[in-house]
Amino acid sequence: MMQAFRNSAKIAGAIFALLMVLFMLTSVDWTGLSTTTTVGKVNGKSIDARTYQSVVQQTIDNQQREAPSALGLEERTQIEDQVWEQLVQNNVLEAEYRRRGITVTEDEIVQAMRSTPPPEFQNVPEFQTDSQFDIGKYQRWLTSSVAAQYLPALEAQYRDQLQRSKLLRVVTADVYLSDAALWEQYRDANEQVKIGLTAIIARNAIPDSAVKLTDAEVSAYYKSHLEEFERPATAFLSFVALPRLPNASDTAAARARADSASAEIVAGAPFAEVARRESSDSASAAKGGDLGEWTRGSMDAAFDSAAFALPLKTLSKPVLSQFGFHLIEITSRKGDKATGRHILFPVEVTGAHRDLLDARADSLEQLAAEQEDPAALDTAAQALKLPIGRSGPVQKGTKVQLGRVVVPDAGVWAFQGKEPGATSPVIEAPIAYYVFRLDSLREEGVPPLAEIKPAVQLTARNAKKQALAKKLGQDYLRRVESGSSLAEAAKTLGLAHREFGPFTRVNPPIPDPIVVGTAFGLEKGDRSPLLDTKEGMYVIEVLEHTKADSAKFVKEL
Repeated sequence: MMQAFRNSAKIAGAIFALLMVLFMLTSVDWTGLSTTTTVGKVNGKSIDARTYQSVVQQTIDNQQREAPSALGLEERTQIEDQVWEQLVQNNVLEAEYRRRGITVTEDEIVQAMRSTPPPEFQNVPEFQTDSQFDIGKYQRWLTSSVAAQYLPALEAQYRDQLQRSKLLRVVTADVYLSDAALWEQYRDANEQVKIGLTAIIARNAIPDSAVKLTDAEVSAYYKSHLEEFERPATAFLSFVALPRLPNASDTAAARARADSASAEIVAGAPFAEVARRESSDSASAAKGGDLGEWTRGSMDAAFDSAAFALPLKTLSKPVLSQFGFHLIEITSRKGDKATGRHILFPVEVTGAHRDLLDARADSLEQLAAEQEDPAALDTAAQALKLPIGRSGPVQKGTKVQLGRVVVPDAGVWAFQGKEPGATSPVIEAPIAYYVFRLDSLREEGVPPLAEIKPAVQLTARNAKKQALAKKLGQDYLRRVESGSSLAEAAKTLGLAHREFGPFTRVNPPIPDPIVVGTAFGLEKGDRSPLLDTKEGMYVIEVLEHTKADSAKFVKEL
């Protein structure tokens, strides 16, 4: 009996954090708290900061238990945003429940709790019989003394689910499609047009050489369009990067592990047993290395080449791919299909190289991390013989990108109220350890013209191009009205002209509502005026127009 209680406690502990988060989000009376410290308001009601932070921490702790490494600043910030959004959503839903008189009885909760176990429980071994979920075991657990302490959290979860379900039924009860709406759908899918279209796209129709732009014009445009040049807060960072990539000794160590496992299998050890113990491919390792069937070309090139050349039911020598060394055994192969299993030994930092890297990472942390003195980064760079790099401007809400490498957390750290000169904690990325220094911070707003002059010049030039394109469009229309066809006038002025269709409203060649609406609003032979859209200007001529068959629609109702 005590063992059963211990098993029950283990089960409950595994899901307790999740249930407590749900309980706090759905059951706490956020508006009755008397503290004056709030994180914000929802529908005019204050949210207590301490309670909000408690939910955030519960969520962080819950996710940390599932994460392979410590959560970074970005993950924590994301959790804070998610908790806040959930609080807003719950508050709005509660108000809607009250407005519509939606309630849930205790009997409804008990029935749902007994008949519909939470998904988190489905794969818990103690609730299974012959590897299948046993609802009887779950129901007996619900009546145990161990489960009693967690019932309030479960009740909150089921109450929330039942209320949402009832609200959904209420708001969708009267939703139906009228005949008019059905006709509109039918028409959109069946009415067709074929058009001739001339495009006057400013960036294509007007060359840069046709646009003269003086410094005075650039300055005037900047002053009259300040709102176009508003920028979020921007950080300028320096950094040192301590590489943590494997070297030749790490490759040799991975090969040695693969050779050792190969020798063990050749000596008689079951492949599946070795795979479960040694393979870093956890998904296939759990199945004894089994990969099932795959098609040629769907695997890493080196793996694929070896797999389709290897004799059947023969253990391969270690095969090096981008993921590490593989021991492969192919059980069947037909054409471009193969079935087999493998054991993966990743090439990772290990041994003396790991010790050296750890020591250098410790030195980087001691010399440079979380310092107020800007010279600390220079000192660390000199001591560790590392170059100091500089990131591009980092806007608030974005990630730091160094070439093709996206570095986590640095973009969040830079806007946490640090003074210029401060340095970050050591930030771990797949290829290096980083420490960043905040060199300067520009507040949100409009930068000085001198700082963004190229961008202002480009925008002002495009505005001039747009004005010239409108004149070109008007000249084009005059030529058409004088007797030229759309295609002839376009050719004379060097404009793009094409025929499109037949097409329907649901698959237009140019998905602009102005263009599509105009095309289906014209009859065969009609021509549009100059259509001015966000993308550019167009003139349309309808060559064919096939209306949807209303009689056929009525028959299909």
